[in-house]
Amino acid sequence: MPTHTAVAPASPRVSSRAEGLPWTVLALAVGATSIVIGVIWDISWHSTIGRDTFWTPAHIAIYLGGVVGGMVSGWNVLRVTFGPDRAARDAAVRFWGFRGPLGAWWAIWGAIAMLTSAPFDDWWHNAYGLDVEILSPPHTVLLAGMFGVILGALVLAAAAQNRREALDDARCGGASFAGVLAYVAGVALALALIMATEFRTTNLQRSGTFYCVMAALIPLFLLGPARAVRLRFPATTIAAVYMAITLAMIWILPLFPATPLLGPIYNPVTHMVVDVWPLLLVVPAFFVDLLTRWWRGRARRLGGDWTLALLAGAVFLGVFVAVQWYFSAFLLSESAKNAFFASDRSWSYGARIGAWMQEFWRLERDPFSLGALGVAFGLAVLSTRFGLAWGGWLSRVKR
Repeated sequence: MPTHTAVAPASPRVSSRAEGLPWTVLALAVGATSIVIGVIWDISWHSTIGRDTFWTPAHIAIYLGGVVGGMVSGWNVLRVTFGPDRAARDAAVRFWGFRGPLGAWWAIWGAIAMLTSAPFDDWWHNAYGLDVEILSPPHTVLLAGMFGVILGALVLAAAAQNRREALDDARCGGASFAGVLAYVAGVALALALIMATEFRTTNLQRSGTFYCVMAALIPLFLLGPARAVRLRFPATTIAAVYMAITLAMIWILPLFPATPLLGPIYNPVTHMVVDVWPLLLVVPAFFVDLLTRWWRGRARRLGGDWTLALLAGAVFLGVFVAVQWYFSAFLLSESAKNAFFASDRSWSYGARIGAWMQEFWRLERDPFSLGALGVAFGLAVLSTRFGLAWGGWLSRVKR
């Protein structure tokens, strides 16, 4: 049975000369972006056209991101294993006799999983037709692979930032390292929320389940990486990246005409259908950033990460509920039916037109009660604590 061993956790040797941002990190960031754009595009394709093949532009964008991540990471491993840079080789992670950065290994695994899922997904569609849920068995394998590539990019960017910081030379563009790390973290957050599409529909944004799911998911992907990003407002930047990617697709996709090719057709759309408006995460993220900036000088006196998780979880959930509660009502109003908010452009061809589209759902059987608030708070605290733990690790990784 193959095993892998990591070099002893001593700090890797850092070159005394300033190193620029590695092109491999930028390449993986581009690949991660292609994956998320492809996924959003693919969901729109199914909601607008219905019928598809493996070779749709959306699928190509998804798998292109995986191929870029896998090939660049494979080259990175070969470069470290057989190249002349002994310091990089000594600091790398060893697997099957090869050595490479930790993030590169994650991305390689993710690319393999993505490519493995491709024929499985094609067979699944031929055998069972269209998916009725996002998380079908082949999509689950694909999702794991996509996260592997994107988290690989995240680890590579974090390691580059941390090595750059070790040189203690602000003249060499350290902010660009942190900026790329924040960008990749925003891409990862966007993918995580895409996978929760069935829970974050605007009409569900006053239900207890919505706030519980978001409280369990968002702090892990938002507040966790924010701990590693060396920017003044890291969580706000990550949230802004997520919103920018989502809004760009909401404003670009309707520019392309399209018609359904499968029945029954209850909503005769004429252009590509879009996702619902992104969650307004920049607002709670900004307040959490203010909290963590205040916390830094008082951490020893006030307590450890559990105390910070309690405070940050409460701040995040409180602000998030206050903002999203009222903004979702606006999105269901007539004022949001325009090209900017696009609330009337997110319904698939199979949706029957009716007043239910502008109403909140599940208010009686799934209300956001005090009990649901308590559960959401507990989940927010736990998610924040786990996020702080892995964000702390991300802030130290250099391999």
